Amino acid sequence: MAISFNQNSVWNLKPIALEAVRTEVNGLLIQGENPVMAFQTIRDQLVFTNKRIISIDVQGVTGKRKSFGSMPYSKKQYFSIQTPGFVEIFPDSELFLMFNNGYTAQFEFKGNVDIGLIGRMIAQFVL
Repeated sequence: MAISFNQNSVWNLKPIALEAVRTEVNGLLIQGENPVMAFQTIRDQLVFTNKRIISIDVQGVTGKRKSFGSMPYSKKQYFSIQTPGFVEIFPDSELFLMFNNGYTAQFEFKGNVDIGLIGRMIAQFVL
């Protein structure tokens, strides 16, 4: 499933190195904005910066064509996080975001992800 901010969606995300997306998003960043974490579905990517979430929808057979989406934290009305349990076999976590326009996104993070860091970044804009 392509990452898109046009419909309510659920994404299963695996952490990737920031270096894997820096060249993709550097031209989109504003002054003072820095990538903090990056994730990937099968082909698509999601980058959490200190100001917004940027989606990279990889299109076509070769993957050279890409569509970028941006959702600033300032447009979020509500969020919640779910952390993994103490003795969970799979340390997965979830993030739920509700935007001012009624759009809801659910992110499922696979593996060891600092969901608290993401929550703190978003809280700076929501609170």
